Amino acid sequence: MPEEKTFKAEWNGRELTFKTGRLAKQADAAVTVQYGETVVLATVVVSKEERDIDYFPLMVDFEERLYAAGVIKGSQWIKREGRPTDDAVLSGRMIDRSIRPLFDDSSRKETQVILTILSADGKNDHDIVALVAASAALSISGAKWHGPIAGIRVGRIDGKLIFNPTYEEREKSDMDVVVAGSEDKIIQIEAEGNEIKEDEMYEALIGGRKAMAPAIKLIKEMKDKIGLPTPVEEIDPTETDEEKENKINKQKNIELAEKWLKDNINKTLFDKSYYEKKERKGAVVAIKKNLDLFLFEKGIEKDDRKLVIKKTVEKAVDSEITRELIENKRRVDGREITEVREILSEVDILPRTHGSGLFSRGETQILSVITLAGPGLAQSLEGMEGTGTKRFMHHYNFAPFSVGEARFMRGPGRREVGHGALAEKALIPVLPSKEEFPYTIRVVSETMGSNGSSSMGSTCGSSLALMNAGVPLKKAVAGVAIGLASYDDMSNWVVLTDIQDLEDGKGGMDFKVTGTRDGVTAIQLDTKTLGLPDEVIKQALTQGFEGRLGILNTMDKAITTPNKELSPHAPRIISFKVDPEKIGSIIGPGGKIINAIIDETGVSIDIEDDGLVVICGTDQEKSIMAEKRVKDIVKDFEAGEIYKGKVVRILDFGVFVELTPGRDGLVHVSELAPYRINKPSDFISVGDAVTVHIKEIDEKGRVNLTMKGMKENEPLWKDKKGESVGNNFSTGNNRGNYNRGPRDNNKR
Repeated sequence: MPEEKTFKAEWNGRELTFKTGRLAKQADAAVTVQYGETVVLATVVVSKEERDIDYFPLMVDFEERLYAAGVIKGSQWIKREGRPTDDAVLSGRMIDRSIRPLFDDSSRKETQVILTILSADGKNDHDIVALVAASAALSISGAKWHGPIAGIRVGRIDGKLIFNPTYEEREKSDMDVVVAGSEDKIIQIEAEGNEIKEDEMYEALIGGRKAMAPAIKLIKEMKDKIGLPTPVEEIDPTETDEEKENKINKQKNIELAEKWLKDNINKTLFDKSYYEKKERKGAVVAIKKNLDLFLFEKGIEKDDRKLVIKKTVEKAVDSEITRELIENKRRVDGREITEVREILSEVDILPRTHGSGLFSRGETQILSVITLAGPGLAQSLEGMEGTGTKRFMHHYNFAPFSVGEARFMRGPGRREVGHGALAEKALIPVLPSKEEFPYTIRVVSETMGSNGSSSMGSTCGSSLALMNAGVPLKKAVAGVAIGLASYDDMSNWVVLTDIQDLEDGKGGMDFKVTGTRDGVTAIQLDTKTLGLPDEVIKQALTQGFEGRLGILNTMDKAITTPNKELSPHAPRIISFKVDPEKIGSIIGPGGKIINAIIDETGVSIDIEDDGLVVICGTDQEKSIMAEKRVKDIVKDFEAGEIYKGKVVRILDFGVFVELTPGRDGLVHVSELAPYRINKPSDFISVGDAVTVHIKEIDEKGRVNLTMKGMKENEPLWKDKKGESVGNNFSTGNNRGNYNRGPRDNNKR
């Protein structure tokens, strides 16, 4: 049985602990990492056999456990964890993008990394702990992995950088940056910020890279003391001499193809500028056909030719594109290194939606559509980090037709969730506050065509659509993807603006950066290198800023400021504050009063704990009616006011009249009529409509009313008394004057 071992180090003011040999002993590697009281178990298992596929089969699973935070699921029917939350999907993708570039991509052994959150202390972010745990486990697993790395979160409060901030500190921070990498290179970035200047963002990224050193040092210490498992010699004892000879021949065929490609690929790939995706695909197809013909002439069988083409062409295309970019600054589509493809921006595309925008950059085309609703339709959140609501949502869809394919549609996957979240983060800093614009906002970005950075197209399209919908954005937001061509040793490299299809190959990167004219709002980086030096990061930020400004200028041609009016099809919201102590009066027993208003007017009514009342409806008149009903309920009555109401209760000493929904006042028997009433029930019935005058509000807040002096009540008095009342006692102050007759009153 493996011996239990513990390794500790101080990291940013807290203890970081690794433990091995106690849990998950049948995995190839298992490390429990604790930071504060947050604990994550990372396991690695590598299959023993190679698969016959053309990609490296890595699986990263991020498993949230609600018990880690002492939470039982709120659903009445389902108490166990179900499908991963969006947060879990995003965390898993972030760790995947951090560790994947360091694997030997020639391996075809299935590799699974499972990260299980065992304890969450509500202070230390389990995402960062999980990333460090993944690196620690891989470092002792024996997998072909060029680590270790670490990850760190960077915040900033009052201009000072904070490393691995607590959740409470993150609430005060104007940036939220996650950096992963080695001691001298950055591999992955996931960042959001409130319009952070490029030089300030660079400082945060480099500062984060340097602050990871203690975690990486501890992983190396653990690896040195534990060592690596003894590799099993991969020999097939059943392999025949004929099979061995076939392997040798296949390798010779590959070498023959590689030489032909080196001599001929440039003639096809760069014989002209391929402006469209189908032309570039056609060029690659032509290379494959010509190579197939060459191999046929060399007497190589069809199945062997297919295998050789599969193993050589894509790799050679990547290599040639990289060489041309670095040595000649030449792109396949003829653009300059910093040139953005042609951009088209439009708004108001659809007739019935609340807002829409269409953004095209080259062959990437995004249709973004806005839906507005009341705050009651905000998304409810429940997870390890607690509960809450979300009033702004961006959802991204990617149909197969957008890349000219026909395949099954099985709902949004990890990629769709990730792209949607990136555009969402990009836009949050410029959204109006709930007080300024209390709507729930949903944006859906439909990918109509994809050829490079549809997530950045979604950011631009959503910005256009939000302004078209009349959402008062503070500023427009745009995004652009910055790429890289580099040699393996990073001895030479060139940074590209606005990458597409063939430019995203080995030695490259996808550095997506969004923002306004005044600063960065989000960054997402993944790379196909062993890490990026600081100079590459700095150049990417510079070109990202320049490209973003150009895109914003073209977007301005479609719309420059948010529309002043909402779509006629959008709901209207009326919001106002009431005394929080009166919220119960609005709701009524069992929700009786508020539900009656909703049923009568067809609006939605949401009430916050601080007394904010939000009424949302498509019929303005009914919304105003609902507003009046609510305000009447919470209104402070004053002596002298006149109300029309219905009798709701009759007692021997008087009757109660409903002045506003749920609020009554008392008319004493002596105040029912300008003549004596012995028994109220003989004079008036429940449901009778009467007009009353507020005489006083007594020291206990009770409302005392009178019906005297109200002309509207004369028909009632006449009916009960059986004679003309006229204008008797309009003031209602002299009970006995009624019997004097009409003449005396008319003399008045």
